[in-house]
Amino acid sequence: MIEFDEDKQNRRVTDLLHKEEEEVVQYLSAKYGLEYIDLTISSVNADALRLIEEKTARTSKAAAFALIDKRVKVAVREPESPQVAQVVASLKEKNWLPELYITSTASLEKAWTGYKDLSFAIENKAGSLEISSEEINAIVGQAKSLPTIISILENTLSTKKSYRVSHILETILAGALATDASDIHIEPEEEYIRLRYRLDGVLINVLNFDKDTFNLLTSRIKLLSGLKLNIKSSAQDGRFSVHINDADIEIRTSILPGAYNESIVMRILNPKSIGVPLEALGIPEKLMAVIEREINKPKGMLLTTGPTGSGKTTTLYAFLKKVYGQEVKIITIEDPIEYHLPGITQTQVNDKGYTFVEGLRSVLRQDPDVIMIGEIRDGETASIAINSALTGHLVFSTLHTNSAAGAFPRLSDLGVNPKILSSAVNIILAQRLLRKLCPFCRKELDINAPTEDKKILRMKRLIDSSMASIVDRSQIPANNSKIWVSDGCTKCNKTGYKGRIGIYEGIRITPEVEKVIEFSPSEAEVAAAAVPQGLITMTQDGMIKILQGTTTFDELERVVGLED
Repeated sequence: MIEFDEDKQNRRVTDLLHKEEEEVVQYLSAKYGLEYIDLTISSVNADALRLIEEKTARTSKAAAFALIDKRVKVAVREPESPQVAQVVASLKEKNWLPELYITSTASLEKAWTGYKDLSFAIENKAGSLEISSEEINAIVGQAKSLPTIISILENTLSTKKSYRVSHILETILAGALATDASDIHIEPEEEYIRLRYRLDGVLINVLNFDKDTFNLLTSRIKLLSGLKLNIKSSAQDGRFSVHINDADIEIRTSILPGAYNESIVMRILNPKSIGVPLEALGIPEKLMAVIEREINKPKGMLLTTGPTGSGKTTTLYAFLKKVYGQEVKIITIEDPIEYHLPGITQTQVNDKGYTFVEGLRSVLRQDPDVIMIGEIRDGETASIAINSALTGHLVFSTLHTNSAAGAFPRLSDLGVNPKILSSAVNIILAQRLLRKLCPFCRKELDINAPTEDKKILRMKRLIDSSMASIVDRSQIPANNSKIWVSDGCTKCNKTGYKGRIGIYEGIRITPEVEKVIEFSPSEAEVAAAAVPQGLITMTQDGMIKILQGTTTFDELERVVGLED
C-alpha cells in the first residue's frame, strides 16, 4: 500500500509555484528594463533595509537591500505602482540615489524578516543610528557628571527587555556625548569587561560589566560599523554615525584581537569639538600675528606637527575657515573627513586605491587656490605637496614630528630636496593639547612663599628658567608668583580639569634658518637658528599658561615632559 505524503506534496507544489513566479519575474525584468534579484539567496544589508519603514515596505512591495556610498538598491515587485514612486521620491528627498531591481514576493518576504532584528532606535541611513529614546536624549541634554551616567548605565545593564543590547550601546554612546568624551574604550579582562571614556585626553574608568553582554554588544557594534561578525582573529575598522540634536556625529570603530577577547575603541568625531575658531585655539599672540600674515599669502606651505591626538586637524580646519571666501577655491584630502565645511570641496581617501598621492594629483587638476592634505605620510605625497606650494597654491598639511624644528630633517628623510624647502615652506608649527583647569574648583598657590616642599621649589626653578630664556620679553606675563592647582568637583567629574587648550611653537623661514636647512641639519641646529625670531617654544607657552591660571605644572609635565 502506497501512503500519500501530503506535506511532501505541499512542499513540491510550493516549490513549483515559487519557481514559476521567479520565472515570471525574470521575464518582467526584460519588460521593465530592470535587473532581476533573488533575495532568498542574496544578503540584505540591515542599514539599507531600515531606510524604508516596514509598514511602507510591505504596502509598496519594496525592500532596500544594499548601499554603495549614496546609492541605495531597492527591490520591488511592481515597479510602476504609485506606492513605489512615493518610496523613490522619499529616498531622493533624503539625498539618496535609488536604483530599482525587480524581485519576487518570496524574495520580499525573506527581506522583510530582517525588520525584527533591527534596533528599536530609528536608523535612517548607512550606518546611522538616531538616538530617539527620551531617556537617552535626557542623558545628552542634562547629565554632565559621570556618577549620573554610571547609574543610568548600571540600570540599563540590569534590564531584561528584548532590546537590551541596543539600549546598552545607545546609552554608552549617549553617556560619551554628554561628557564630551573623544573615545570609548571597551576592554576585555580575564574576568570582566572594562568600559572607559577618554575625557580631555585622559582615560577615565566608567564601569565593569559581564562577558555575555560584551559578546552581544560586540556583534551589535560590528553590524552597525559594517564589519564581519565571524572574524575574531584580525583587526577590523569601520564606522557609523549618530544623529542627535540636528547633528551627525561620526563614530570610527576599531576592533583588535586581544588576549581575552576583542578590544573595541570607538572614536567620536563630534563637529562641535572640531569646529574651533583660530582665535580660540590658544595660539600665543605674537605667533598668531605671524600665522595670520602667512595664511594670507597666495602660495606656500603651512605645516602643523605633533603626535596623534594633539589637535592638528582642528588647527587645519581653523586655517580653512579663516581663508575661505567666495573667490577662493579650497579642496581638502582627508582621512577621514571629520568636519564638513560649507563652500569647501572635501574628499576622503580610502583603501581601494584612492590615496593621498592619487587624490593630490587629481586635486591639482581641479584648479584650487588652497589645498589641505590631512597628513604627509610618504615621500611622494611630500614631493607633490612641496611642488604645489612652489607653483602658486597655498598648502596646509600635517606631519608627525615632536617639534617644529624636527619637521625639516623629517622632510629630508622623506626625500624632499632641502634646497627648495626654504622657497616652499612659509611656517612650521608644533602643538600639543593641555587640559584646562576647572574654573570652579582650582586652587591658588604662591610659589614665592617660603617652603621646603621639593615639588614647589622645582616648579619655581623651571618656571623661572623658562621665563628667563624668552627672547621677546613682552610675552612674559606680569604675574610670576602665583600658579593654580587642580582640586576636583562635580562640574569637572572630580578631575580638576574641564576642556583643553593648545600650546604652540613656530618656525618661520628666515635667512638664518634657510642657511642651515640647506645642509640637512639636525633638529637642534634648526632650533638654534630659529631663536632670533623671538617666538616662544611649546614649553615656554605652557609655562605662560600656568602663570595665567589656564593649566597646571603637572599637566604640562604629563604632556611634554620637563627636564631639570
